[in-house]
Parts: sequence; structure tokens; C-alpha cells
Amino acid sequence: MNSKINIRFRKFKAPIADIALPKKFTFPFYYQPHPLAELAAEQLQDYLKAQDISFHNFGIKNPDSPDAVGKMFGVLVVKNEAAEIGFIVAFSGKMLGEKTPDYFVPNLFDANPNGAFYINGAKELNTMTAKIEELENNPELLELENMLKKAANIFNEKVKALKSEQRAAKADRKLRRKAAKDQLSSTEYEALLDKLGKESIAKRNQVRDIEQQLQIELDKVAQPLRKLEKEIQDLRTARKEKSVKLQDGLFTHYRFLNILGEEKNLHEIFKDTPKPSGAGECAAPKLLQYAFMNRLQPIALTEFWWGKSPASSVRKHRQHYHACIGKCKPILTHMLAGMEVDEDPMLINPAKEKDLPILFEDEHIVLVNKPSGLLSTPGKFIPDSVQSRMHQRHPEVDGAMIIHRLDMHTSGILLLTKNPENHKFLQRQFVNRTIKKRYVALLEGVVEGEAGRINLPLRTDYDNRPHQMICYEHGKTAITDWEVIERTETHTKVYFYPLTGRSHQLRVHAAHTLGLGCPIIGDDLYGTKAERLCLHAERLAFYHPESRERMVVEVDAEF
Repeated sequence: MNSKINIRFRKFKAPIADIALPKKFTFPFYYQPHPLAELAAEQLQDYLKAQDISFHNFGIKNPDSPDAVGKMFGVLVVKNEAAEIGFIVAFSGKMLGEKTPDYFVPNLFDANPNGAFYINGAKELNTMTAKIEELENNPELLELENMLKKAANIFNEKVKALKSEQRAAKADRKLRRKAAKDQLSSTEYEALLDKLGKESIAKRNQVRDIEQQLQIELDKVAQPLRKLEKEIQDLRTARKEKSVKLQDGLFTHYRFLNILGEEKNLHEIFKDTPKPSGAGECAAPKLLQYAFMNRLQPIALTEFWWGKSPASSVRKHRQHYHACIGKCKPILTHMLAGMEVDEDPMLINPAKEKDLPILFEDEHIVLVNKPSGLLSTPGKFIPDSVQSRMHQRHPEVDGAMIIHRLDMHTSGILLLTKNPENHKFLQRQFVNRTIKKRYVALLEGVVEGEAGRINLPLRTDYDNRPHQMICYEHGKTAITDWEVIERTETHTKVYFYPLTGRSHQLRVHAAHTLGLGCPIIGDDLYGTKAERLCLHAERLAFYHPESRERMVVEVDAEF
């Protein structure tokens, strides 16, 4: 092992002799951290605690600091050529400028020694950006805009006056025509009509000519502004084209190995899908690349968030998270080829042996108590679901029986119908929000206050499906009322009353710092994986589609 590997290969400070090695490598998109990975993460966190703000402002002591930014870190437990067990560490994205301290593995692409094309290209982009900003902030631009606005107002007023004059002339001709009809002979009347027609044409031509002249004058005023706007737009277009070309060249330099010695760049890895920005900058690919290049055997992986939570995504200080889907899955699929990896839990049906209790049934509707782990509708890899089971029970029913859904790991009441008419009737109740739902949840942490409303718009995190994120620009309205039932020193039990029905609404509203800041226990996406997700749809109130009577159904949670 050379000196560089010794610098980045870190030994465990805590004893590890009694900890068994995993039989297979971590499946990075859904896992419970191995004890060795957790120890490595704790040792890295001790290192981060010892750094001052000049290292990086994570916002731990002062989250309101404007330059505070949290970061995702990763640790990879490895075995070196001397059969020693240790670990290497990395961070996602950029943090420490171009030079990475020897404590961390290096970035996959270092612009300083071999990226003159990128450095020069970035400088050109910065120059173009500065020029665009200079033109946009040019006082002349605002002056020209004001001049055009004034000229346009004058133009509109003059055209308005012309149109008014034209309408008055038309009304006058109508009166003259009406008055002359009974007073003139037919020959004289025909002559008058011809005269009035010529007057109309002359007036219309006059208005057209004046309007065209006014438009020419307006265009003269607009011309300098349009020229300046075109210059800005041309620069933007050129900058975008140069940025795409630069990114294209950069993707060629991002190369990824696997244990078989096979190498692919980002173009090859994302040949059938769009290339997301920042691909290859996450911790997991950096760690595996370094391990493969330096003959280190990967054993276990974990990633955690350190510092201030971002405004959009659910990220909690020191919380472990899975690798992202959009950026990392295509890359890691290649990098893990040839390795024994834990099975994807999403391919396993955790509800295979679980019953589906019937709470109520008549010839019109069915109410079931969905167990945690059972899908509401068939999934891509798991066909077993409430919908499929109920169709097996009622093969005579055509079309979708299920009206609303619960997340796979959420338990509780689901309502189904047996014919299209009743389905539409109940669906309207959901749309009109006359159906009332109540959930009970057990949260990790102590919630402040006794009740309240959370209004945080949600949209899909396209780089990390199926996660949802807060987005005020493109998100859909998501509103949840909540009420504390009881507290302990470490947990809070609450009622949730969702006023909207967005994907993962209650889970995000519970976990996000702008919501309750306390993830639901067992939330494997926004919190910590446990035996089950402690979220249960315990009460549903609705109008029966036939009797029109109000029905209220309740079933207690098992947690």
C-alpha cells in the first residue's frame, strides 16, 4: 500500500474484533447501516465536530447564518491488501474548493491538473454571465423601457381616439341614411348611399394610414431597446450552448470503475436516460471509485447528513439516508456489477403472509384494514395488493374498486366500491373534501405546541423518486391539521387530519423542519427504518353511496 492510501485509509478507534463482517455488500438504495458503517460514521462525525467554521459553515451552532449549508457525507468500510479493516470517507458535491484535504477521498474529476478545458470554459462562462448582468443592469435599458412605455401609451391613446372618431362618423352616416330614406327619391337615395359608402372607405383608409404612421413612430422608439434585448438574448443563447458543450466534455472525463475492472463514463452510463446535473459528485461513487483504484475491498456503506437542513428536502442532522435514485442508481448499478450485494428489499413482498381484515361489506362497498407492508394497488415488481386481493374476492366487479390509497407501509382503513356509479359518488366526496380522515402517528422527538396547521406545497423530487420535496414554485397545495395526543421524553403521539391527499404528505409534514421536525417512527425515507412505519389511518367518515347515511368507521392502530 502506498503512502497516499495510508493517508486516506482510516483505522477504527473503537474495538471491532467482535463485530461480524456482512456477508454481502450494502444495497445502497435501501438499507439499515451495518454496525461497522455506523462506527465509521461516528468517527467521521467526531472529526467534523472538531473542525471550526473556517473548514465549512454547516450551520450547527448558528443555523440562521446566511452562508450555512449542510452536507451529505459517506463512509465506506473496506479491507486493504494487508487484510486490515478500516474505512474511507467522502462528501457529496463541492465544499472545500479545488483541493480536497487528505482526510477525504478526492473528487472523481480534478480540474487543476487535467481539466484546462473546463477551467478555461468556466472562465468564459463567468465572463459571459458578467456581461449579461452588466447589460441587464444597464441604466440605459431601464430608460429605453420607460421611453417605450410612454410611447406605447401615447400610441394607444391616439389609436383609441381614431377608433372613437371612426365610430362617431359611422353613427352619423347611419342617422343621415335613416333620415333620408323617406325624404328622397329612390334615385337620390341610391346616390346618397354611394356617397356614404365612399365616406366610410375614405375614413377607414385614413384611420389605417394614421395608425400605420403611429406604428412606424413607435417602432423607431422601440428599435434601440429591441437591439439591446437581442444582444442580451444572443448572449444567453451562446452561454447556454457553451455550457452544454462544456458539460458534455466534462461527462467524458467522469469515469467509473467496477470490481471487474470495467470502466464507463457518464455518457455511456446515461446513454438511455437524461444526464442529471451533478451526476458523479455524490459520496458513494467517489468512495467506490477510490476503493477500486487502490485495491481496497468494499465491505459496507452508509451516508448521513451533517448540519443545517435544506429548505426543500427532508434532511436531519446526523440522520442516515439512502443513495439518491436519479443521480446515483445508474452509476452505482455499473459500479456494483460483479459484487455480491444485498437483495433489493423493494422486490420482496413483506405482506405476503398478512391477512386483509374486512371491517364492513355490503352489496355496494367494502371497508378493509390494510396491514403495514401491503400495497394499495399492484406495484411494478409486487402484484400483491388490496386491489388485487379484492378482485380475487369479487371477480364479478369490473374496473377499479379502490378509491383512495395508503402508502405501502401505512396501515389502516381503505374504502372500495363494487360498481362504477358508487365509485364516482364516493370519489366526488374525496374531491369535495366531504370525506373526513384521521390518522394516528408516533413521532420520533418531542413536538412543540398542542395543535396547528401545516401548509407546505409538495412535488416529486425527480432526482430521488419516490421522495417528495417542499416547492413553493411548482408544488401542489398540501395542508395537514395536527393535534398532540400524548408525549414521552422522546416521542410524541399525534392525530393528523389531512385536508389534501398528496403523496407522502403526512410523512414529509412530520419530518421537515418547516413542519413538525419530528419524523414518523419507522419512516425509511424521511427518518429511521424500524420494524414498521408508525402511521395508521384509524378513522374514516363518509356518506354511503346508496343510503346516503353518514358512516363513521374506526379501527385502532397496532402500535
